[in-house]
Amino acid sequence: MKLMHVDASPKLEWSNSRALSRDFVALLQARLPGLEVDYLDLSLTPPAHVSRDFAIATYTPAAERTEAMKAVLAESDGLCQRLLAADLLVFAMPMYNWSMPSSFKAFIDAIVRAGVTYVVDAEGNYVGQLAGKKTLFITSRGADLRPGTPFSHMDALTPSLRHAFGFIGVAEPRFVDAQPMQFADPEARAAGLERAQQELAAVAEEWTAALRVAA
Repeated sequence: MKLMHVDASPKLEWSNSRALSRDFVALLQARLPGLEVDYLDLSLTPPAHVSRDFAIATYTPAAERTEAMKAVLAESDGLCQRLLAADLLVFAMPMYNWSMPSSFKAFIDAIVRAGVTYVVDAEGNYVGQLAGKKTLFITSRGADLRPGTPFSHMDALTPSLRHAFGFIGVAEPRFVDAQPMQFADPEARAAGLERAQQELAAVAEEWTAALRVAA
């Protein structure tokens, strides 16, 4: 059993999303002996943004790619293979200006690949290749974007993640959002963290039970 754990916050040891994802992975490791973790830190090793050469290479049939094209795609190929090899996916990030950090957007652009993480079948349907992988997004948000709050309509992060990963086969991702995390209200901040921790404990228990049954 392999889990891919991806962090995207540049705040490192000051990051709430990192702390929450680290604790969640530890919960799973305690419950699932032998769980292998493939860790990626996008703040330290951000993928390259899409370039002209990358775009040309991706739309060139694999058999016709030059060595230079293969080199341009090497990083993306590696990230795609790491995703495909994992059984469980955990992605953690802060919300920046209502959406994701640029490093995570670059990651998405690197892993949504025709013929790799999605294919087009004989009927012209797009078929994602990550189907069946349990997937969790852990986010931290300065504002409170829960339904019924003044900023609830400003959440561009959740639908972006849901649509991008849904296209490559993740049908039912889980979301745990720590909010509000602003320093102006310490009590609300503490309550937001506690809610997220409780939700993560429940997800860990749920995943563990499902994986034990499947085994």
